[in-house]
Amino acid sequence: MGADDSLERQIRFVLETDRLKTVTRQSRITDGSRRENSAEHSWHLAVMALALAGHAPPGTDLGRVLAMLVLHDVVEIDAGDLFLYSDSAAQARQGEAERAAADRIFALLPVPQAAQVRALWDEFEERRTPEARFARALDRLQPMLLNMRTGGGTWVAHGVTLEQVLAKVGLIEDGSASLGRYAREMIAAAVAQGFLKPAAPAGPAIAERPPAAG
Repeated sequence: MGADDSLERQIRFVLETDRLKTVTRQSRITDGSRRENSAEHSWHLAVMALALAGHAPPGTDLGRVLAMLVLHDVVEIDAGDLFLYSDSAAQARQGEAERAAADRIFALLPVPQAAQVRALWDEFEERRTPEARFARALDRLQPMLLNMRTGGGTWVAHGVTLEQVLAKVGLIEDGSASLGRYAREMIAAAVAQGFLKPAAPAGPAIAERPPAAG
């Protein structure tokens, strides 16, 4: 492949990624006026990585973190965005759609570069390095920050419970202990403000009546 062919493929990939601006997410921007799109979300995560780099594990390669954050949601061009608290069946379908999208979109690049970029996406998904775990922690924290600034945001809109949110905090703690502590403090504040409520307890079981005496 000549240099001109490689450049044409790179430009095609760059233009294809512009479509991420059309993918709407559930989270609302901080002024509450509209929902963010996936390109804005990726940019915001990159800003978070720069601002919060001191909370990454020692020795973390920030360049790799930034690359993963910029690339991680490109697959939503084909797969769309799925609400974080969707059921397991929907999550499984989304995972399959995103892998198919990764196959198509990253293959637009010249072969050696396509493999490198796809490897970064896989690394993020599999959380197999400190960089990937820190990137995933930021990805999980950002919607929580937006919800707190928008009166509960998607938590209130979808009736998300405290237990559902707490179940996601482990991923933040896995990438950054200090950000995990911050997330737990923020969740406690969300409960105090009425943004999150514990799941309703199950009602008492109805005891079977013994058969009537014959």
